[in-house]
Amino acid sequence: AALPALVLGILPAGLKGLVIAGLLAALMSSLSSVFNSCSTLFTIDIYKKYFPQSSESRLVRVGQFATLVLVVFGLIWIPVMQAMNDGGLFQYLQSVQAYISPPIAAVFLLGIFSRRLNAYGAMAALITGFGLGILRLALEASGVTTTGNALLDLYANSNFLHFAIFLFLVCSAVLVFASLTSPPQPLHQIKDLTWSITEYRREGARVKPGLLLLSVLLLLCVAGLWLWFS
Repeated sequence: AALPALVLGILPAGLKGLVIAGLLAALMSSLSSVFNSCSTLFTIDIYKKYFPQSSESRLVRVGQFATLVLVVFGLIWIPVMQAMNDGGLFQYLQSVQAYISPPIAAVFLLGIFSRRLNAYGAMAALITGFGLGILRLALEASGVTTTGNALLDLYANSNFLHFAIFLFLVCSAVLVFASLTSPPQPLHQIKDLTWSITEYRREGARVKPGLLLLSVLLLLCVAGLWLWFS
């Protein structure tokens, strides 16, 4: 509400229209980028995989239809977003990220440092994280404050940052367990995709002290901010 008040109350007539036009242009640009990316992912990665003989014109029509479906789902999602928007728009965006990002972070982070983890474990972790995140999102959107079950209440009402830690740990455990109970990934498929400290040292490379110090300082700053605002 602050931006419209500033624009309407302070800016003169000419600049007022220019700022509003720039705001709408930025909004339309962001939306068009999101819709274009999502429709392309659906068209190329899903539809074309099952219908490889589709012509370019048909793929364009499928992409347009996918964009229309996304717009409809976006409109349907508005009441859900309003129900979850008690802490403001920024907190809503961050909480949704906390339900989506931890599984992806677990797969990428652990996958870089371990050759034993495989695609089966990665998919198991992503599916588990998606299910747990959607369940938390549904409970939060429904406005449920108490269910009579202490564990479910803690799951539904805990701080979203604490939930992100919980989701990361669960997805990491699923990733490791599913990978260790399935055949390892062939080495030629993960060559140059994982980091091996032995190969790193064998090539004569050294960890630069300055970069190591900056990494430690970054972790300390994040931990300090978390403790300060907790």
